[in-house]
Amino acid sequence: MARFKKTLIDSANVCEVCSVADINNDGILDIVCGEYWYEGPYFKVKHKICDINFEHGYTWDFCDFPMDVNGDGYVDIITGSWFGDGVYWRENPGDCGLWTTHKICNTSNVETIRFFDIDNDGQLEIFPNCPGEPVFFLKLIGPGKFEKYVISEINAGHGLGFGDIDGDGKPEIVICGGILHMPKAGPCTGLWDFTPGLDIDFAASVPIIVHDVNGDGVADIIVGNGHGYGLYWYQQLGTGKWEKHVIDAAWSQYHDMQLVDIDGDGNLELVTGKRYLAHNGNDPGDGGDVFVCYYSFVDNTMYRHIIDYGDPKDGASGMGLYFWLADLTGSGKPDIVAPGKEGLYLFLQ
Repeated sequence: MARFKKTLIDSANVCEVCSVADINNDGILDIVCGEYWYEGPYFKVKHKICDINFEHGYTWDFCDFPMDVNGDGYVDIITGSWFGDGVYWRENPGDCGLWTTHKICNTSNVETIRFFDIDNDGQLEIFPNCPGEPVFFLKLIGPGKFEKYVISEINAGHGLGFGDIDGDGKPEIVICGGILHMPKAGPCTGLWDFTPGLDIDFAASVPIIVHDVNGDGVADIIVGNGHGYGLYWYQQLGTGKWEKHVIDAAWSQYHDMQLVDIDGDGNLELVTGKRYLAHNGNDPGDGGDVFVCYYSFVDNTMYRHIIDYGDPKDGASGMGLYFWLADLTGSGKPDIVAPGKEGLYLFLQ
């Protein structure tokens, strides 16, 4: 079992997203979380990025993804929020000064953003999860320039995932109601075919994970209830049919999750945690105790391993809206950076 040492980085930073990147090009990884970036390797010195609205109990920042947008060799940040009106990038000035924010495109509410190399060109594309509008992605086509591709006629809903569902060697896109299949001519050539039948009847985690859970050679789906109780996997039965299985019904607010070999045993584990006060106490179970954990796969069963659990008022941590995994110590194993309304925490293996 993986073991971690927990450190509170910043109790005053209640932003729910973070990332890890070398912000100042000194060869050492730093942490970004909302209005600030924290100098590695100790993360005790923080620098202001910009002012971000805080209203209705939320920091208006639902993604902090590192990407060199303008090609100057410094990592910039891709961002957006439920309360904003678009997707943006924050320009790294290359020193410790304030960053400039640029709009990429207008959108409806952004639940969060995920990134995937959909055209296999070595560059990640930007996939905002906008529940109220059709699925689209943004491609960086030049310094500070993006192209928008709308790939469906139906709204995305709450939840988004990527993976080869049908075994054709090409990635599909998973949304709550079904699967989007890439056109034969490529991902940027028009609307994708939609196969219904995946009936996720709750606000799905972002991401939805594509993984062969039972080892039968067919891709399945792992999805958490992002605003209620339950973690589930959906077994692919073929011809657009799925069977729902319960992994864990005891806990709630599985909003973010990642598949990674967290304990170094050569097998993938599911790392996840609770988004504390996801809807400010209006979701089932979103107050009270929080958790950070991972699940291991053994003989078609997933076993929970607790990394942290307890009352956030006593220093326990959840995982927020967008946590980050990175090897911050050179151990060869991933460490966890956990943001949230309970503060910004670091778990070192």
